[in-house]
Amino acid sequence: MSVNPEGAEREYLPSIAELLADTSRPTFSFEFFPPADAAAGDVLAQTILDLDATGPDWLSVTYGASGATRDRTIAATRFIKARTEAQTMGHLTCASQSTDELLATLAAYADADVRHVLAIRGDMPGGPTVPWQRHPDGLANATELVRLIADNFGFGIGVAAFPDPHPQQRDADLDARLLLAKQEAGASFAITQLFFDADAYLRLVERTRAVGCTLPIVAGIQPVTNIGQIERFATLSGASMPEAMVQRLHAVAHDPAEVRRVGVELATELSVKVLQGGAPGLQFFTLNRSRATSAILANLRALGLDRRSPAAASDE
Repeated sequence: MSVNPEGAEREYLPSIAELLADTSRPTFSFEFFPPADAAAGDVLAQTILDLDATGPDWLSVTYGASGATRDRTIAATRFIKARTEAQTMGHLTCASQSTDELLATLAAYADADVRHVLAIRGDMPGGPTVPWQRHPDGLANATELVRLIADNFGFGIGVAAFPDPHPQQRDADLDARLLLAKQEAGASFAITQLFFDADAYLRLVERTRAVGCTLPIVAGIQPVTNIGQIERFATLSGASMPEAMVQRLHAVAHDPAEVRRVGVELATELSVKVLQGGAPGLQFFTLNRSRATSAILANLRALGLDRRSPAAASDE
């Protein structure tokens, strides 16, 4: 057993791969982003504690472009490790960083007793519309990052998957082959980017299984709390928004409370569809707020969907 900074012994925590292999129930996990200042840090800390009370399987903190948030990401990850009972996952991107810088970040995660890393290529500074360039002393892609981690550390490794084709390639079949390459390099699970159409997730699973990729693919769920914000996210990520979803949101656009209510309904409906279609788990992109995610979880549990669907069990 490990000991957290407050001195309390922690019971053994199953790895994320072990959690996803449990066919009796889906996993629920939460993603946060590092705070920009002390006030935002206080909000994040309370959000983490509020959502930890729902019993998540793991928690994670994103990692900014070119490592700009490295210290804040690691500090938030240490907070999760010290103050919650959930498995903890670090994030790492290889954009605009040397191999030595990546290894230093991985060593910092290991020093914090973090056991999992989500390895993604990441965007260039300036966002996803900026053409990607390899650092002269760095790595070319996420597959190389997975291999670097696997060759030097004992982390469980997660990777990104794309229900809607990657916005810089627009080739769904290539995305499936790249996911297989990341599995062969050492990844043990995948988490999707945000999406709004359950069929896009189900088609992704079909494509990856067709090329021999067996990674469990966790569905990434983005609760809608602000119409303008979610439309920007969709544009930047290349995620398509079904017309029925757009109409429901714009019908209540004049009332922020109604937008949040409809957003919870939409995310609940999407979660139900992918869980019934066999998704092994859901990862919620919380935007450092707890209310919408907590409401969606309550809806799913009221529907009995904290147990794995027959479709998921038969797909194992």
